[in-house]
Amino acid sequence: MACSCVGRLFCNPCNVQPSFRTVSNMVSSGFTSQLRLISPMKLPSASSSALFSLALLKSSFLPLITANFSAQGVGISVSSFKVHQITVQVKPGRNDLVVCFGELLIDFVPTVGGVPLADAPAFKKAPGGAPANVACGIAKLGGNSAFVGKVGDDEFGYMLCDVLKDNKVETKGIRFDSQARTALAFVTLREDGEREFMFYRNPSADMLFEVHELDTDLLKQASILHYGSISLITEPSRSTHLEAMRIAKEAGALLSYDPNLRLALWPSAAAAKEGIKSIWERADIIKVSDEEVVFLTDGDPKDDQNNMKMFHPRCKLMLVTEGGEGCRYYTPKFRGHVNGVKVQVVDTTGAGDAFCAGLLSQLAVVPSIIDDEPKLRNALTFANACGAITTTERGAIPALPDKDTVLRLIRTPTRSSMSSPDASWHGYQKWRYRNSTTTL
Repeated sequence: MACSCVGRLFCNPCNVQPSFRTVSNMVSSGFTSQLRLISPMKLPSASSSALFSLALLKSSFLPLITANFSAQGVGISVSSFKVHQITVQVKPGRNDLVVCFGELLIDFVPTVGGVPLADAPAFKKAPGGAPANVACGIAKLGGNSAFVGKVGDDEFGYMLCDVLKDNKVETKGIRFDSQARTALAFVTLREDGEREFMFYRNPSADMLFEVHELDTDLLKQASILHYGSISLITEPSRSTHLEAMRIAKEAGALLSYDPNLRLALWPSAAAAKEGIKSIWERADIIKVSDEEVVFLTDGDPKDDQNNMKMFHPRCKLMLVTEGGEGCRYYTPKFRGHVNGVKVQVVDTTGAGDAFCAGLLSQLAVVPSIIDDEPKLRNALTFANACGAITTTERGAIPALPDKDTVLRLIRTPTRSSMSSPDASWHGYQKWRYRNSTTTL
């Protein structure tokens, strides 16, 4: 039986632990309410700067609870076995929801690696689309994410929606188009390590996403809106993308931009550069790969002065990822480099998305990380590890790690104590052998 709140009574006859959303619905910002607990209730623990005070009144059969509420959860301690009436005073605050806007599609990946698409003997279907990968990555790390986009009213579209649901991503922002199919992409990793893409989307459902189909309430709940550039290529998806940005920004969200260059989808290189830059200065957080830096600036991505040409006055954080070498970070106050985690690469698909998920899952909870360099460096070490682990298996979403897996890799002693470039990978493989039931 589920928990419910009617008037001032919180009903939990089966002693079910409520989710944070259940609790947050009871104590939404800007009001003071009294809730009477009529059965034992366990509340989730977390921490945040927005605290709530509780006045607890004793009764006869529930534990005495002292607690701090926050925008992310509740911290409690039990000191006696009594019933209470709780007065909750709530300070306004944002939640930790990251909404990802853009494409959701099927990737067809060869059953063998290191061959051109034309030489692949067979393909295996896998869910894909950069914004969807990020949403799943955040959820797998224990974060709160939602996806907003459009798929076809077809078997692939419903399969993709189910994949997101299975990964605990909120899907109420997904729309289904009966006139167009779900997008398809064939992806392979060549012997030189470069990925090769072939897209089928002329037009696909994501290109036909219209403004009136947006879930505006969901967008207004976002603490971060994350998006790419593919939805900027054609109308009506471009206008829908811009409107989603406007709604989220006006509601107080941070805007996170990973251009995710797919040159084959644009009419020309010049059109791609113009389209990507058209929304550049609206983003609070920008993540680009070293290859994208070369495309956008014609300069060296290892040259900080060159990279700073892309840093606009309102940008809070810009990141340049360098694959296994780590990433460079730039803020108005400081800049630097965080080393990567060396692993045995199988498939790089989704690595950048896993990096974004690793970072955004932390920024959504503690946005002030951006202004604290030691904490930001720790967050980027975590994000680098997320990306590294994702490259050790084929496909994107199936390879995305959970938080415990990432932390174990980061804490592997050989990561810092051995000089071998693959030291961290060997230590990680030993851990995997000892914990063979863990799925990355």
